[in-house]
Amino acid sequence: MALKATIHKAQLQVADMDRHYYAEHTLTVARHPSETDERMMVRLLAFARHASEALAFGRGLSTEDEPDIWLKDLTGAVDHWIQLGQPDEKDVRKACGRARHVTLYTYSGDGASLWWEKNARKFTAIDNLTVVDIDARSVQELTALAAKSMTLNCTIQDGMLWLASPENSVEVAFTVRKQA
Repeated sequence: MALKATIHKAQLQVADMDRHYYAEHTLTVARHPSETDERMMVRLLAFARHASEALAFGRGLSTEDEPDIWLKDLTGAVDHWIQLGQPDEKDVRKACGRARHVTLYTYSGDGASLWWEKNARKFTAIDNLTVVDIDARSVQELTALAAKSMTLNCTIQDGMLWLASPENSVEVAFTVRKQA
């Protein structure tokens, strides 16, 4: 018998002063049985960083031809493909061919650094690719915010990002390894 996804609810309030975007999102986050709290919180963070009314979660880890998060235009074309982890070069090129813009979020510390060293030369020629590495310590702190029901506030200003619950606040450190 297959295990079912665990459902998490999030009230996410975004104040992005860099993009002048201010909105509240009521999100249902289906956490795949193999997904960790770390990865789920990085997904929420990526959603908050790119928040818009049309941004949506993909179908999850079990669906290979969809990103973790995406933004489609009114014709159904993929405007922004947002992926977490350390995909292989073939998958990155495929995503870049399907979407106007692709953002990859890595978050596993030394493993992400090794992945980047291996792939940096191959990815520099891809014009529509952005690679962002989230500091491992920030990811650990984000995990403390994970709950079945979450109320989160995200503030973005001057390239800095803070994610807070009523009990805790995390300043998220990240490095943009490659900008589209």
